Order: sequence, then structure tokens, then C-alpha cells
Amino acid sequence: MDIRPITPAFAASPQIDPADAGAIKAAGFVTVICNRPDAEVPPSHQADAMRTAIEAEGLTFVVNPVTHQGLNAEMVAIQNAAAASGKTLAYCASGTRSTIVWALGQAGEMDPDEIIAAGAQAGYDLNGLRNRLA
Repeated sequence: MDIRPITPAFAASPQIDPADAGAIKAAGFVTVICNRPDAEVPPSHQADAMRTAIEAEGLTFVVNPVTHQGLNAEMVAIQNAAAASGKTLAYCASGTRSTIVWALGQAGEMDPDEIIAAGAQAGYDLNGLRNRLA
């Protein structure tokens, strides 16, 4: 598991495994957001299997599948609402989509340079979003 903190309350990660649920809880997360469409993963890692494992630990699980072509304002709003409940981990294939959705949700709330720097500190290049974040 490769959890990459973006802020103290939000982290992104590449695909997690159902067996990671206990460690995610131990790390203090209260919400897990799945930004990965089921078509990208085997049944053992699809949203239903992940929900079962995450909810068994008493955590909230939110499904918000994102594709680069289909990313829209509703997905950003879903992620923002879910992340408002406390320390949140969002995952996808590499963590990039999760970080992009977070960044778009911070537009107007944080300075674009701060958003880009937070992503970079976690290993995600958000420079291509600069105009959308301003």
C-alpha cells in the first residue's frame, strides 16, 4: 500500500487491496473513496469487494468512478462532500485521478500554487491544471 498524503486530512493512493482495510483504519482514515471504475480491476478489487472490506472496519466507503474523459463537476462535488467527513483516502490506478479530483475541488479555496505544490509533494504533477485552478 502506497498512501501519499496531500494534506493532513486527504491522501491519495494507487489501487488498494481488501487486506489493507485494517491498516487504513489504523492510519486514522474514516472515509475511503474509490475513484477507479470496476472495468479496470478484477472482481476481487471491484467496488463491492472493497466496500465489504472497508465497511467491515467501520469506515465509510464512497464509490466515485472517474475516467479522464468523463471527469465532471458532479464527481468533484461527490468527492468534496465525502472528504468533508474527516481524514480521507481516495484511490485509483496510480492516485493521479484521485489527486486531480481533489485539486479541482480545492479551486477557489486554495491558491493554485499551493494546490500544485501539495500534489507535487505527494508525487503528482498538477501543473497542467493551473488554468483550471485559477
